[in-house]
Amino acid sequence: MNGLSLTPETEKIKALQEILPEVFTEGKVDWEKLKATLGEDINFSNERYVLNWAGKSEAFKVLQTPSSKTLVPVKDESVNFDETENIFIEGENLEVLKVLQKSYFGKVKMIYIDPPYNTGNDSFIYPDKFSETKDDYQRRVGDKDEEGYMTKDGMFRKNSKENGQYHSNWLNMMMPRLYLAKNLLRQDGVIFISIDDNEVHNLRLLMNEIFGEENFICEFIWKSKSGGANDSKFIAVDHEYILCYAKHADYLNFKLDKNATVTTSYNLEDEKGKYALDRLDKQSIRYSKSLDYEIVDSEGNIYRPAHKNPNEPNASWRWGKETVKERFNELVFKDGFVYTKNYQKEGSIPRSLLLEDRFGRTRTGKTDFTSLFDAAYFTAPKPPKLISFLADISTNSGDLIVDFFAGSGTTAQAIYELNKRDKAKRKFICVQLPELCEENSDSVRAGFKTISDISKERVRRASQKVKKEIKEEIHKLQTEQAALKSEIQTEETLQKISKIQTDIELLKNQDLGVKILKIEDSNFKQWQQIEGKNLDALAEQMKLFVDPVSESATIENMVYELMLKSGKDLNSKIEKQDGFFSVNAGELVLMLEKANQEIIHNIIALNPQKVIALDKLFTGNDQLKTNTVLQMKDAGIEFKTI
Repeated sequence: MNGLSLTPETEKIKALQEILPEVFTEGKVDWEKLKATLGEDINFSNERYVLNWAGKSEAFKVLQTPSSKTLVPVKDESVNFDETENIFIEGENLEVLKVLQKSYFGKVKMIYIDPPYNTGNDSFIYPDKFSETKDDYQRRVGDKDEEGYMTKDGMFRKNSKENGQYHSNWLNMMMPRLYLAKNLLRQDGVIFISIDDNEVHNLRLLMNEIFGEENFICEFIWKSKSGGANDSKFIAVDHEYILCYAKHADYLNFKLDKNATVTTSYNLEDEKGKYALDRLDKQSIRYSKSLDYEIVDSEGNIYRPAHKNPNEPNASWRWGKETVKERFNELVFKDGFVYTKNYQKEGSIPRSLLLEDRFGRTRTGKTDFTSLFDAAYFTAPKPPKLISFLADISTNSGDLIVDFFAGSGTTAQAIYELNKRDKAKRKFICVQLPELCEENSDSVRAGFKTISDISKERVRRASQKVKKEIKEEIHKLQTEQAALKSEIQTEETLQKISKIQTDIELLKNQDLGVKILKIEDSNFKQWQQIEGKNLDALAEQMKLFVDPVSESATIENMVYELMLKSGKDLNSKIEKQDGFFSVNAGELVLMLEKANQEIIHNIIALNPQKVIALDKLFTGNDQLKTNTVLQMKDAGIEFKTI
């Protein structure tokens, strides 16, 4: 155990080996074999359409460098720590994303982020000196004050528009985070990114490179402002963008927008419900001769698509011949045209123009925040309604939503409120940097030292707010249920009573907790390359072979680190047994405090998949270690010491 995180290329190389084992020679990709295998589908030319910028190669190095960090629980700041599946992580998001790679690879349904817009006034982390060494960079971005908080001077650089690498700096910040984020998405996963005119053009190109142009879904236009344009120089810009990309567009399935305004007039009705008539023929610049054929009704009347100009056909049927044959009974012949029945649905396909008040505005986002704090610590927080809409159309109960630019904590509140409305159990992971608040700001005077302090408190207050609303809704439902029980019990009333009881139970079981963790140095010492003949440094390094555990490590923190590095997520069930820890009912066992034959026997009885033990527990008892290795092997259990 060296305390390092999984790197993205590790999983990619592993996947490539499974798909194309023939292109590997001695564990390395053989480019000639790859070229021969893929033929014309591989391009080694330098002349191709590609987004390039200053520092891109360095940003790739940052991406590929494993993290030596881990996550530790902060139970006293959490709400219902042991039971909740909602997570808030305090830490630099690039490090957090690296730490989560193994445990959450391919598990996230939706990502929403609201990154810095690069307005010229933003301060964010980026490697702005590409000539510096990796060690120099790591030291620089690790600058902290005496209390351990990241300092403005060390961690952040104001990215002024006068900077010659203004756009490059922003891309260097975004690129590694988006690569890592993509790894976390499920096959049917989707990512939404809020942005404005400053970087929307570059973000599109960057997302095309990382996710693939074929996985671009749409560019939502969100009306962020209404009224007030006195500060506009030329044009009053009332909107922002939300870019939407799928992990794999073929797997993506958006739900209907249940609250959309229906513009179609469903003025007809049959036993299936209300419907409107849609013409079967359509005019298009892409004329299809195979879809331009005769349809004969039951009375022998012949119908053809209606061309504007018979000499230049431009119309065809929406259905092929086989479909018409199979679904002939669904056709309606009227006034010389052929129609299909378009039945009214509960909602409408989502639209890219988010103009209505139901999506919120910047000012309503501010109002939502101040209603919890009686103060405005953020200038333009996103409204929960906006994020609730995105989660509503793209996720279901049980799905995981991630926001690694949590900011004011809007996403957490949005998921609480959406779950209450749907009586669902979506889960979230929010990540926020402990960035120091501005000196003499209202937030500092209120006792909040960092942005993450505010964000955590918002999550807790939003939890209490929704908890109160649920209590009121349950009371209302119980009153309605009591009234129904006093009526004559028909089958209909019994069904209503049962439905209300189900809703009550779902509301009672809402997850309104939050598990708070923070990023810290690994509990295990790191092996460092020793330059020259520094015998003292070498002696210190050799101690790692005796005891790799850091002096500041705690048993609980080691449990979480080993659990994460073994691919178990943060909501895994941890049980303390006599002499060991069991994760997820024995899937993983950690032996960190003592070792004897009785403990070994009890562990084997659980039949875990994997056991990790501290090597120092066997110091002075080589026989016990040898026996343990043999017993674990005989039982088919993977055994590892660190």
